Amino acid sequence: MDAAAWDARYAASAQVWSAEPNVFVAQACTDLPPGRAADVACGEGRNAAWLAERGWSVTALDFSAVAVEKTRALAERRGLADRVAARVDDATRWQAEAPLDLVVLCYLQLAAPARGEAVRRAFSALAPGGTLLVVAHDSSNLAEGTGGPQDPAVLYRAEDVLADLDPTAYDVVRAGRVARTVGASSGGPAADPHRGEPERTAWDCLVQLRRPAPPAG
Repeated sequence: MDAAAWDARYAASAQVWSAEPNVFVAQACTDLPPGRAADVACGEGRNAAWLAERGWSVTALDFSAVAVEKTRALAERRGLADRVAARVDDATRWQAEAPLDLVVLCYLQLAAPARGEAVRRAFSALAPGGTLLVVAHDSSNLAEGTGGPQDPAVLYRAEDVLADLDPTAYDVVRAGRVARTVGASSGGPAADPHRGEPERTAWDCLVQLRRPAPPAG
């Protein structure tokens, strides 16, 4: 889907996704000390707002202008406008204004090589000691899970994300496939197609990397 298609999707309903943060973003970031963050492909701003509530200064990026306006509105409603700077930008072209302590790529479903460009750009924005967190629909979800894109070209595995980067440049905190429960009580998309059905399992890939600090001295 291009930016115009996403604009139409976001404009079609008051809320496409859950207002709660992604479960894996919350798990991975709860104990990180707040600093400067970027939420790339921020959607309606749920993760950006959650981070800002925990003291982060967040730049929220999306190529959908409608999504960016929804992110701004959410930040204003929650009294976070001074901590969330939302702007229209492309995940494969954006540049951080200063080194970041955290970059989140959550369900940015791009085919290679665009995915690789987005991952490399995100990692290069990190300050020493910074964290890159990638959460995406896993390639195995198409056959083994539920929901998510049905185009295998935009699905990927943790190994694909790791291969997008120089293996000597990062420390792996976590990388692999993770299960996510979806259903009537899942806290998933507001227009959840599984709502009212028995709970099901979706498979995501999760990659959490740390950019090492240079050796002392």
